[in-house]
Amino acid sequence: MLLYSRGSENDVLGPDDLKNGLIEALNKLGNRKKVLAIPPDITRMHSRAGELTRYAWEYYGDTLTDILPAIGTHFPMTYNEISEMFGTVPSSLFREHNWRSDLTKLGEVPADFIYEVSGGKANFTWPAQVNSLLVNGNFDLILSIGQVVPHEVIGMANYNKNIFVGAGGSEGINKSHYLGAVYGMERIMGRADNPVRKVLNYASEHFATNLPVIYVQTVVGRGEDGKLKTRGMYIGDDIECFNKAAELSLKVNFQMLDEELTKVVVYLDPSEFKSTWLGNKSVYRTRMAIADGGELIVLAPGLREFGEDKEIDKLIRKYGYLTTPEILKNVDDNEDLRNNLSAAAHLIHGSSEDRFKITYCPGKLTKEEIESVNFSYADLDEMKKKYDPQILKDGYNMVDGEKIFYISNPAIGLWAYKKRFTE
Repeated sequence: MLLYSRGSENDVLGPDDLKNGLIEALNKLGNRKKVLAIPPDITRMHSRAGELTRYAWEYYGDTLTDILPAIGTHFPMTYNEISEMFGTVPSSLFREHNWRSDLTKLGEVPADFIYEVSGGKANFTWPAQVNSLLVNGNFDLILSIGQVVPHEVIGMANYNKNIFVGAGGSEGINKSHYLGAVYGMERIMGRADNPVRKVLNYASEHFATNLPVIYVQTVVGRGEDGKLKTRGMYIGDDIECFNKAAELSLKVNFQMLDEELTKVVVYLDPSEFKSTWLGNKSVYRTRMAIADGGELIVLAPGLREFGEDKEIDKLIRKYGYLTTPEILKNVDDNEDLRNNLSAAAHLIHGSSEDRFKITYCPGKLTKEEIESVNFSYADLDEMKKKYDPQILKDGYNMVDGEKIFYISNPAIGLWAYKKRFTE
């Protein structure tokens, strides 16, 4: 059931549009006794989910009793981050999702289904895990709020990923990430229909029909003036609102290029990107566009660690970013990596497969740390002088007679060489 639908490549939805659209949809639902909101965390600051959550709180008042940021494996939100993203919403409403505990298993996707949809790349069961609050909280409405955008694990982010991964458990997160990695990012990114999505859809259809979830999906892209524009919003209780958002996101967020890129410079906003776990969006969102022998330069002033989780950080430091065959062998040979498949998947995601050079310019990690995980290092201050984020414009630039491609925020797009994407 689609409750609200608006969007196009040229639409620009302002705060009033978002608020009025949300209210229109909520009015159709009628009164509710107890409401849970599940927005993303600060790493999706530009999704408009912060203000949409605030509008929902203003609409429901005391009826909206809990807000559970869908942090997945990310750090829990701090008080300052909550204030920055959600404004006047009381911090007392926010709950912390622990992806290693406080979970309820709704069911299990069978191995033969996963083997079939993955083309034989994976052969394991998948547990449909969610934070126990969703099951035990006696909610008659769960608002899942977020942005549909190209994604490395599931093709297009959001919809039931917000429930089963963002508010999911360690085994489900690990296996979903690994499934996407072994199937191949190039075969998934920008595609709404893929093996990982099929697994989550199976879980929704078989195990989660009693959860009263309504999805609020935005599509955000960059306008010709370089500023972010909300191009669409879709609200509903099934896959229709996701499919509509994904169709628009493909037009808004996916840039097909007529030529391969030999040098790409990406800037990582320090308020969003503090780890390579997140910062490697610079790698996998551009890898289909970069030429063999090319270079990716990542300006990362906020970079202070590799993983958002201490255990994952340790594994990244131990194994480093290698080629897919090397990572798969490490999984076979090492129990610690085999028991944390999301870390293994991340190491695959962050690899150039030895096709191009990845140079990180970190604000807080040392040269030795960067090189220990098989990235190249360059001094941040020196590189910012040459590639100044205050001067460069998104897209092609000339720097000292050299043609480069600049990206100010890799989280809102996907770039591919047309021939590589269609191969």
